[in-house]
Amino acid sequence: MAYQKLQGYRASAVTPSDTDFIPSVMNGIIDGCVLYIGTAGNITVQTIGGDNILFSNHPVGYMPVQVKQVFATGTAAANIVAIW
Repeated sequence: MAYQKLQGYRASAVTPSDTDFIPSVMNGIIDGCVLYIGTAGNITVQTIGGDNILFSNHPVGYMPVQVKQVFATGTAAANIVAIW
């Protein structure tokens, strides 16, 4: 039986940036993370697979998509936390 870990082991505040990836906890490897959105709003991300996508009016709560970047342009959501 496979076991899926549902809890994160690290967390960090995210500052949206049009140029920088979310800093990794794995020695510079861009490994992706899920996000917690603390203030609802639009959020534009790049997934670990390289897709740039706008999530319109994302509610407060978890965004269960593996992401490596949160763009400043197109993002109004705030209090974003990366979870690994």
